[in-house]
Amino acid sequence: MKPVVTPAEMAAIDAAAPEPAEVLIERAGSAVARVALRLLGGAYGRRVVVVAGPGNNGADGRVAGRRLERAGVRVQFVDPMSPSLPPADLVIDAAFGTGLSRPYTFPLVPDGTPVLAVDIPSGVDGQSGARLGEPAPAQVTVTFAALKPGLLFGPGRTLAGVVELVDIGLDVSRSTVGLVERADVTEWLPRRSVDAHKWLHAVRVVGGSSSMTGAPRLAAAGALRFGAGYVQLAIPGRDGVDDPREAVGFALPPQGWGPVAASALDRIRALVVGPGLGATTEPDIDALLMVDRPLVLDGDALQPGLLARVSARSAATVVTPHDGEFARLGGSDTGDRLTDTRALASSLNAVVLRKGPTSVIAAPDGRVRLVANGDASLATAGTGDVLAGMVGAALAQGCEPLAAAAAAAWVHAEAGRGVRGLVASDLADRVRTVLSSD
Repeated sequence: MKPVVTPAEMAAIDAAAPEPAEVLIERAGSAVARVALRLLGGAYGRRVVVVAGPGNNGADGRVAGRRLERAGVRVQFVDPMSPSLPPADLVIDAAFGTGLSRPYTFPLVPDGTPVLAVDIPSGVDGQSGARLGEPAPAQVTVTFAALKPGLLFGPGRTLAGVVELVDIGLDVSRSTVGLVERADVTEWLPRRSVDAHKWLHAVRVVGGSSSMTGAPRLAAAGALRFGAGYVQLAIPGRDGVDDPREAVGFALPPQGWGPVAASALDRIRALVVGPGLGATTEPDIDALLMVDRPLVLDGDALQPGLLARVSARSAATVVTPHDGEFARLGGSDTGDRLTDTRALASSLNAVVLRKGPTSVIAAPDGRVRLVANGDASLATAGTGDVLAGMVGAALAQGCEPLAAAAAAAWVHAEAGRGVRGLVASDLADRVRTVLSSD
């Protein structure tokens, strides 16, 4: 994982560094100069404007500028409060770093001039990614030691452009937040043993209704593709299932189905509850909250009165809200997705997988995993149901809950990335392709 630290944590890491600030600034500025030369395609005849502020961010920019001058680039240093910038081949934004807490408008950049941001585009909140005034969109952002939340959330994710993480010798090993990468997923997902059989990783999906069967079927397909050896599909009011063919129907009555759905679990390793349930009754969901199996609560199971009792469960629980469901569960909306999701995970004593352009997966102990490899292709009905099934399959395979949710979210995002016209039923099949490319 790539480490992620908040601006406050980064300030503490800087303060605890065993080397002088001047050494770290020299390393940072040198890294910026190297990237600048690459963007320029050389030094001869090139012009660079460095917008350098008063703090360490500005110092990084001044080091970069001096390095570029020695390489033969014509460099002009400009005050961050200037209204506009002169013509140049590249602008280096070193006005203000992640500690900025007031509105700031970056000088007007000539049309077509690329911007290289130092640590974060000036005018982006380093914690939330929100705009603080008018930042200049960067083509590339060079950030140091660890990613900052503001580079991954909100407008900051787009404004930062391509983010390059540079090691300058700071110790970020205590970071509790990480950006998930393919290697992490490969490590977290277990390989099947030679003596595996279908019941070792069995999942029960409880969802849908007599007239709404699509969502639980998508969840079942997601579970099957993500490693569940056996999936029971339990839809209130139905005693069988037509599709996916590999799932097995588990009969539920149309009313009072909760105790039945919570029964006969001897060979079931995890449950997924909620996709397509529609109107639910508290006694039905309560019966499922009492089972001693890992449980994924999704969609219509995400009711505030019910989830207030989730914290009493001894078995693992993962909840998978989008922003509307997150608010319904009592989650705060301060604009700081990282802190708000952590707070809800702590209050529920459950892993919270908050879906979004950058999904936040938070554990009750404060650990957080971020998934940012997806795109707008997933913004279509039913994709969340597939994800819920995938999380259930990971739990059934014995994954630790935070890893189960993070691995499923990363593969889910990768499976849908860059696919125009994607529908949810396409997604489960694409999961297989992602897993096979490890």
